[in-house]
Amino acid sequence: MAVMHGSMMNLPHLSYLRSFEAAARHLSFTSASEELNCTQSAVSNHVRSLEKYLGRPLFVRHPQSLSLTDLGTAYLPSVRQALVQIDMATQSLMTQTLKREVVLSCPVALAGGWLPNVLDGFHQAHPEVGLTVHGTIWDDVAERVSDISITVRHDSEATPELKKLWDDQLTVVCAPDFEAGAELLTRPEQLLEAELIHILGRPVYWKLISNHFNLAELEARSGAKTNSSNIAIEMVVNGLGCAVLPRSLVMAHVQRGLLREPFELNIASPWNYFLQVADSNPPQSVRRCLDWLTTKSKEMQDNLDGN
Repeated sequence: MAVMHGSMMNLPHLSYLRSFEAAARHLSFTSASEELNCTQSAVSNHVRSLEKYLGRPLFVRHPQSLSLTDLGTAYLPSVRQALVQIDMATQSLMTQTLKREVVLSCPVALAGGWLPNVLDGFHQAHPEVGLTVHGTIWDDVAERVSDISITVRHDSEATPELKKLWDDQLTVVCAPDFEAGAELLTRPEQLLEAELIHILGRPVYWKLISNHFNLAELEARSGAKTNSSNIAIEMVVNGLGCAVLPRSLVMAHVQRGLLREPFELNIASPWNYFLQVADSNPPQSVRRCLDWLTTKSKEMQDNLDGN
């Protein structure tokens, strides 16, 4: 689950990313322009605009060829994956049946954890309804292609058409045998000696822990970073550090003994999952799926509340 930022404003234009991906694949603006059916100067301008947005060059421009910079090489796989998802989602929307298929978009972290079991139950109850699930990176993908969208929003940004699935909580998790200062991590003050894992876009997570336990030095501590909650979970499972994550994402790992919560914590998450329906009068298949998700979200809330 690529991490969802609270605000999706000011993203680079999609045409810039398509031009970059094609130019990187061909290492030629000319070949990219032929593939994209536009002028060579348009591709070149798109790439320059993207480089200006990023503040760093993506290509080294040689007299007769191109080569990727280190940044371009690192950026390309994520861009390519996102474009493939957009193309697949668009094709799915164009070919789906109108009454018997539901297209659902969901952040990858939740799509890899809570959602599969939920949809398995739905399929057992409604085998006649086809399901297509898109694990989203960018929220605008979900809004364009989905009958039902699950997105991550900061509570302050929630709009009336969004329905919160549950009130999530933050928790610190670590591997079962994870140590801090040569002792098993069991107390908050040990975090000052522990390896920390940071989620890009969510620096407030460790800030909230710091404030809650009055650990002033905690915020400034460095550690491994990732932009994906899923990757953060895997890093924690493998003993690379401890992380702050929404309890809904790690509950199953804790129950299976892959992770543990080293101490009690009761902090409300400022980011939560929200449900949105594209059509104000959806077909019956979508309404059935929506009702199922709503019921299962209430069960998750009960689990979070300890009921």
